Amino acid sequence: MLSLPIALPIALPFSGAIAQSSPTQIAQMMPGAETAESQLNQGLRFIQQGQIEQAIAAFQRATELNPRLAPAHYNLGLALRQQGQLQPAATAFHQATQADPNFALAYANLGAALLEGNNLDQARDYLQRAIALDLNSGLAHYNLGLVYTQQDNLPGAIAAFQQAISLSPNAPEPAYHLGLVYLQQGQTERAIAAFQQAIAILPSHAEAHYSLGTVLLDQGNLDAALNAFRQASEANASYPNAYYGAGTVFLQQGKYSDAQQVLQYARDLFATSGQNEWAARASQLLEQARQN
Repeated sequence: MLSLPIALPIALPFSGAIAQSSPTQIAQMMPGAETAESQLNQGLRFIQQGQIEQAIAAFQRATELNPRLAPAHYNLGLALRQQGQLQPAATAFHQATQADPNFALAYANLGAALLEGNNLDQARDYLQRAIALDLNSGLAHYNLGLVYTQQDNLPGAIAAFQQAISLSPNAPEPAYHLGLVYLQQGQTERAIAAFQQAIAILPSHAEAHYSLGTVLLDQGNLDAALNAFRQASEANASYPNAYYGAGTVFLQQGKYSDAQQVLQYARDLFATSGQNEWAARASQLLEQARQN
């Protein structure tokens, strides 16, 4: 197979579903009084206004006023995760599960956080707990598929991604990662179909276009591969893999001027993103194009 950079973004879509106080809790609030529920709802208003720091402060205050208020811990976890504070987010999700042991979505997000932190066994256990509580959690099935992929349990990953696809038909990520697993197994036709499914759901999915292009290029279908790489670059103009892939096609087609243009762009984007090995490889192909 040709040497191309691999598109393997571990996309962990944390659920954006907020958790609110129950009507009974809200009805019990005293006008003007600071309660855990009032701080929770204030935090939700801050989220709607895009004021994440203020939302975090409100959610934290809610957890101080009532440590057993699971929605406050859960929404705190979502807000922290939005800021990239992975460990504090995991702690908040865990506290939500302690406050409400039946909070399936909190287990799902906790598992996702642990997966991103590479705590695979713990992530698997919490995701399986989320599924036991809610069989219809596409988020949990999807992230469990990612765990199984990293644990080299490819049959388990395939089953989990297929379940996620059936439960979350509008999400492109399960189909995309299913395609990557099929590639690992050498099932190229199934991989192509999975990548095409992801693209049908989200036409701007750059990684799916690129991965489809790598398969087509390996099959010698140069025109179709080039089209896939072009669509990847149109979906994300700063995606170096797309230009690198196009450069390899132009080289095979003998279009050396075109190859130089896209390979130089790929080299610069790789260098900017700190991918020095691939920047060097792009430089080597660029020199090859200049010598022809």
